Amino acid sequence: MSATTAVPAETAAPTRRYGAGRLKDGRPRSPFSMVVMLLLAVLWTLPTIGLLVTSLRTREAAATSGWWEALWKGGWTTDNYARVIDQADLGNAFLNGILVAVPATIIPIMFAAFAAYAFTFMDFRGKDILFIVIVAVMVVPLQSALAPMLDLLGPRGLGISGTYLAVWLLHTGFGMPLCIYVLRNYMASLPYSVVESARIDGCTNFQIFWRLIAPMAMPAMAAFATLQFLWVWNDLLIAKLFLSDSNTTVIVKLQQLLGSQGQGAELLTAGAFISIILPMIVFFALQNFLVRGMTAGSVKG
Repeated sequence: MSATTAVPAETAAPTRRYGAGRLKDGRPRSPFSMVVMLLLAVLWTLPTIGLLVTSLRTREAAATSGWWEALWKGGWTTDNYARVIDQADLGNAFLNGILVAVPATIIPIMFAAFAAYAFTFMDFRGKDILFIVIVAVMVVPLQSALAPMLDLLGPRGLGISGTYLAVWLLHTGFGMPLCIYVLRNYMASLPYSVVESARIDGCTNFQIFWRLIAPMAMPAMAAFATLQFLWVWNDLLIAKLFLSDSNTTVIVKLQQLLGSQGQGAELLTAGAFISIILPMIVFFALQNFLVRGMTAGSVKG
């Protein structure tokens, strides 16, 4: 005869009850935090709304009234978008921007990931000193390196100024120190026992990196890829100095729309709103990885 033992109600595992007033982990919602986050989201969105409204108004209407008065002051037009597409040749500029931003995002992450693995899981002479030097390079201003780079990549040097290769090399060099620092700190939070077990099984460092570390470090790499892409896409200085008029990016084209006397201000707002479409798509597509990459590794244990 079998007997069943009843589990007291007070010792049974508590069941989480989700409701309108609780988060997924069971914590109560904070009305104050929700209101603050809503206000921050509205304040962060207002400039974009103002840019969109201004881009849909005539030059005279935008100069005589604020964008928040557009509902009753009028002055609506779509001619700004038609003119900016015809005059700025944004189609080729968009393609050039993609040809610059995508390799300039992939190349530094690829090399930085290998370097971060070496700094984290390999022992070699001068490792700590070399890592400190790489971190110290981040404090060097970008502008201080432009003159030597113009001389090195120009006609008196390698002769590649004005090509995509020059811009790829510059963005790789300027982006790698921060990428190495971020990925190294993230990889340091990964369990070292996994690497030791793989080495006991006879795996090489290359196999350990591709089969174990790279998949686990994907959130951090995706987070930095988002930031790197946005930085390269919005870059004006390097693209203006190291690219020619035939292969320049959309940001340089927008700067040229303004003119020396500010006569293209109404076109600049329309072109600026067009230029943010692709970065917004990239950001929203990778925002989950961005949040995970920025927060993972901050707490160890």
